[in-house]
Amino acid sequence: MSEWFRQAGDGRITLTLHIQPGAKKTEFAGLHGDALKIRLAAPPVDGKANEALLRFLAEVLDLPKSAVTLKSGQTSRRKVLEVTGSDPGRVSALGGS
Repeated sequence: MSEWFRQAGDGRITLTLHIQPGAKKTEFAGLHGDALKIRLAAPPVDGKANEALLRFLAEVLDLPKSAVTLKSGQTSRRKVLEVTGSDPGRVSALGGS
């Protein structure tokens, strides 16, 4: 299992991410140390990048936006998200995208 991906006993999945806001397009960009790097097209202004990140992951995992929550890193490039209701295999495959 990757360092950026952890699964709790109750099924919740915790993701450690490195975010690059203001990119040309929103996409996965491989690993960045112990975190999964995601480039976001949204600017890091007024929470727009955080909103875009939550929406992007929910769409990729085919989940409602409420199933993806930001646990820490509100104003940082390093963020910790929690995902509920998703298949762990599907989430861990994001690192190979």
